[in-house]
Amino acid sequence: MNEIFLKEVEEAFTARDLEKLQSFCEPTYREINRNSGYRSVLMLSCNNVKHLGKIESLPAECIMLNLEDGVSEAEKPFALVLCAIFLSRLRQCDKKLVVRVNSLDTTGYDEIAYLNQYMPDAIRVPKIRTPKEVDTVLALLHDEIELHLSIETKEAWRNLAHLKRHKKVKAFYLGVLDLFADLGLSQRQIQKDNPTLLYILPHFLMTCKSMDVKPVSFVYQEYKNIEGFREWLELEYTMGFDAKGCITPTQAKLVNEMFEYDQKEIERAEEIVKVFEQKRSNGITGFVHDIHGFIDEPVYKGALALLQKKG
Repeated sequence: MNEIFLKEVEEAFTARDLEKLQSFCEPTYREINRNSGYRSVLMLSCNNVKHLGKIESLPAECIMLNLEDGVSEAEKPFALVLCAIFLSRLRQCDKKLVVRVNSLDTTGYDEIAYLNQYMPDAIRVPKIRTPKEVDTVLALLHDEIELHLSIETKEAWRNLAHLKRHKKVKAFYLGVLDLFADLGLSQRQIQKDNPTLLYILPHFLMTCKSMDVKPVSFVYQEYKNIEGFREWLELEYTMGFDAKGCITPTQAKLVNEMFEYDQKEIERAEEIVKVFEQKRSNGITGFVHDIHGFIDEPVYKGALALLQKKG
């Protein structure tokens, strides 16, 4: 992005000149990024011009343009306009650009209405509670923009299987810290061997998968503890997760590495699909393969799903 332009934006933001910042905004029809195969979701507070200027060079595959936590009340109006500025400048982006607005009982609805004219790839609504709330957002949201939801209240957990109210609802993010607090559970219980968490993670995963909603696992706050983060990724990958929230570029790189498909697994799936389709054309849908063992319709469907997900 043009350095002169970034400097002008930085100066206007430093001077807290909201009118000047608004003059940089250009309502535009962006080319929506429909990619659902993103792995790393990197939080980026919209009150930091320098960070926003680096969007295109960041290692994450999805950028979460954050207007909520981490942005003070005084800076939220400026963060919203800065978000619009950078959306209007990034009319095409290989990274999925999602905006996390504030909660619906504060400024969320107004922010969604404002952002409709700048066309983020998706809007993420925090602290969602009921299917009725989802309906009110869908009624307001631009038809081309995806809706993502944060699952971080006890009501959202109770209603989890009923929150996909439309095909535009594409992803759920597990906000485990807020969820535990709302359920009256100690955050000290957020450990890899805690049975409560070992229930929550697969339940969240399978419920999302059963509705064709992308499940994104929670943000690991101890960003300096790389080994601890790696251990969580190994557990989540084993469960079947393929995306996780991040708060640093280093975390994003690790997610991309850990959640990469194993090349041998891809080659196995390709061979299974190829051989099954050949056999099926001859009326055979169950047979023994010299290397991959018994192959039938369910095995074929599993291999095909893996290849389709990989793209």
